[in-house]
Amino acid sequence: MDSMYEILKGLPLFHGATTDRISDIVEKTKFHFLKYLAGERIITAGEQCTHVKIIISGKVSSSISNANERFKVTQTLSSPSVIAPEFLFGRATNYPCTVEAIEDTSILQISKNDYITILNRDKIFLYNFLNMLSLSAQKSIDGVLALASGDLEERIAFWIVALSQYGGTDIKISCRQRDLYSLFGVQRSSFIATLESMKQRGLIDYNQNEIIALSRPDLVKMVRNL
Repeated sequence: MDSMYEILKGLPLFHGATTDRISDIVEKTKFHFLKYLAGERIITAGEQCTHVKIIISGKVSSSISNANERFKVTQTLSSPSVIAPEFLFGRATNYPCTVEAIEDTSILQISKNDYITILNRDKIFLYNFLNMLSLSAQKSIDGVLALASGDLEERIAFWIVALSQYGGTDIKISCRQRDLYSLFGVQRSSFIATLESMKQRGLIDYNQNEIIALSRPDLVKMVRNL
């Protein structure tokens, strides 16, 4: 496992921090280390977000679904990733996802109060967090434009990007095709043709019940280049 300094420096929340500043955080912040065995649940959807949860080793599966689970999005998060950090503050502070360990996994927890202290300690930490929140807000605006543009590829890209997070891999939308093309308001033939075009360009793969994102960064570019 990499040193704690390297793990923290690799996180977007601590990007640009000096080794001295990271050392100061390690010395003055109460860290809680939790270990989960493969298959153990880490977070249940709806649970209150009271800590920053950082994956420092291992991999987890994060899933979001509607009430009847006919529509479900799953992704894999690996070290060093933060699990849904944008839900730590705001009006809605409940996790939208259920998270389980894929393999033996170590999680570093930092309480909300301790994280606020970190944000107040150095402007670079505050700027990083504000940039993350801004990116989330801008993603929503890009998505509205995509939905209004009538371009089905952009709409599919937005759904994948909006329901996954930075660093996510193995992203899958699980839903019957007929439900999806009804949701997007298009004919089956147009929907399949669009999926096939995206597949040929290496953006996604698909089958009767799933759309698999092969390149989230390229899908992000599609949404941003509206």
